[in-house]
Amino acid sequence: MKVYRYPAKETWGELLRRPTLDVEALRDTVGAVLARVRAEGDSAVLEYEEIFDKVKLTSLAVTPEEMEEASLRIDAELKAAIELAHANIEKFHTTQRFEGKRVETLPGVTCWQKAVAIEKVGLYIPGGTAPLFSTVLMLATPARIAGCGEIVLCTPPARDGSVHPAILYAAKVAGVSRIFKIGGVQAIGSMAYGTQSVPKVYKIFGPGNQYVTAAKQQVSLRDVAIDMPAGPSEVEVLADATANPAFVAADLLSQAEHGVDSQAILITTDEALIEKVEQEVEVQLAALPRKEIAARSLENSKLFLVHDMDEAMEMTNEYAPEHLIIETENYMAQAAQVVNAGSVFLGSLSPESAGDYASGTNHTLPTNGYAKAYSGVSLDSFIRKITFQEITPQGMVAIGPAIETMAANEQLDAHKNAVTVRLKSING
Repeated sequence: MKVYRYPAKETWGELLRRPTLDVEALRDTVGAVLARVRAEGDSAVLEYEEIFDKVKLTSLAVTPEEMEEASLRIDAELKAAIELAHANIEKFHTTQRFEGKRVETLPGVTCWQKAVAIEKVGLYIPGGTAPLFSTVLMLATPARIAGCGEIVLCTPPARDGSVHPAILYAAKVAGVSRIFKIGGVQAIGSMAYGTQSVPKVYKIFGPGNQYVTAAKQQVSLRDVAIDMPAGPSEVEVLADATANPAFVAADLLSQAEHGVDSQAILITTDEALIEKVEQEVEVQLAALPRKEIAARSLENSKLFLVHDMDEAMEMTNEYAPEHLIIETENYMAQAAQVVNAGSVFLGSLSPESAGDYASGTNHTLPTNGYAKAYSGVSLDSFIRKITFQEITPQGMVAIGPAIETMAANEQLDAHKNAVTVRLKSING
């Protein structure tokens, strides 16, 4: 890991840069797959499953029998963990329900908002080396609470045509409507355009590799909404002399094992902590089953020594981390200064893993600095807010002349006339 001591502020932009994800280079390849899925539907999807996922399928849908079998293949301990996590996620997201208030802006002019669920949503759940059944809970649970009528899930099958049983069990617990054995770009295309088997959805959620990211970006241009821009996952640990080096190292490594393009950084005010953390990383890395992935990821990792906590917070807000762990003596004081972050973990006993799985907060978060402008997934991600207004004769008399004046000055006479004819009617 690279160590930077007291870097000058003008160098921060370059030093805090993420590993690059060049989806533009994939545009033509991804576009060709999407075009075939759009034109040919299931037949193209089945062919791409054979090419990319190395599986020859006769049907894309997961059957009720496969769902039941998955329940039998999950051990009781994992079932209990999934159910506990689901309960916490449900409890936290239920508190986010929107209640619109009727506001009388003038006597006789009443305005209000109503939250309406997106009717059809699509969830993409990666498979591969780490089947993300936790992401099923994070996406499907708020979708169901919001009241989405159809929750469609696509995930790549194994080479024997099966879907990981934990993914299926989590989908059952969280209330997914339909599940399809489709991975990669073809999954995004299936949900964006609809096929003979897969219904078209209105918004697509979920993480994926660079091809999935590129596909989501392309379909979002004109066909379907997506959750947020996505890049490789990342964590920042903010620590002082009171931090436990073993905890800090564990947090850096838990991020590093996500993938070779993940990034983990440490910002600290204590030079002695850096050496202790480096030593702990070496010890803990050697014991990890995914140590080769984590080791490659650590090449993107950086350790920063800064003068004081004010500078640490300024650098933190400039980085805008997806995950921010604050392991300091006065962590609530630093928490109050956070303005750019996806999800924040406070104190030495709040690891990122808690939010990734079971504390209740959502782990689908903005990466690559997008935390400066985007929120993580929440109940709001699955709803739209529709505004309503009602104007009585009293209200029209009160507000009408102002509307006429504004419309006339914008030279939109038909707008003005829509009010004028009403005022004439009211005045007899």
